[in-house]
Amino acid sequence: MLISGSEGYDVLAAFCNCSNVVDEVEAYNPDVILMDIDMPGVNGIEGLKRIRQVNCDVKILMLTVFDDDERIFNAIQAGAHGYLLKEETAQNIIDAVYQVHQDEGAPMSPGIARKAWKWLTALTAQPVTAKRNVKNEVEPLSEREKEILKCSMEGKEYAQIAEQLFLSKHTVRQHMKNIYSKLHVSSKVQALQISLKNKWI
Repeated sequence: MLISGSEGYDVLAAFCNCSNVVDEVEAYNPDVILMDIDMPGVNGIEGLKRIRQVNCDVKILMLTVFDDDERIFNAIQAGAHGYLLKEETAQNIIDAVYQVHQDEGAPMSPGIARKAWKWLTALTAQPVTAKRNVKNEVEPLSEREKEILKCSMEGKEYAQIAEQLFLSKHTVRQHMKNIYSKLHVSSKVQALQISLKNKWI
């Protein structure tokens, strides 16, 4: 009701589990999938993995009651574009669907963003063994872009970032697009990882 009642949005289908998720995604070809985790049979994390084996383009936004580290990070590693708790407001959920559809970010509930931040900090503290030199492949961020990415990392929505930094919401959205372009990434998690490794934030 929430999504179908919002202008420009339409629910193509809904399913109780992910037993036939690959065929269902192929049949309906959605722009964005809202994925729960605790479902009978094949759960959301396994469903996410199955989708990613055959489709890396569809946007998948986790919407669940679970906020434990294991589920959060399994979802992120499996290819989720965002992770929201069901306690979020209706408007935040609609905004999150819009953001992932427009490639404007990886929306996360504030508590989830803090957990992801700790995880990324620990990850980037480990020795870098890859041959790829990230510093030579990405364009440095401006001070304003660093500010915006740090706010985003803290779980703030675009409107909150705009208010804090005295910018318009459109300007914040454009800065995030520029960040993704400079770093050659498609998610906030990837942008944060590169920025932490380069000690930009």
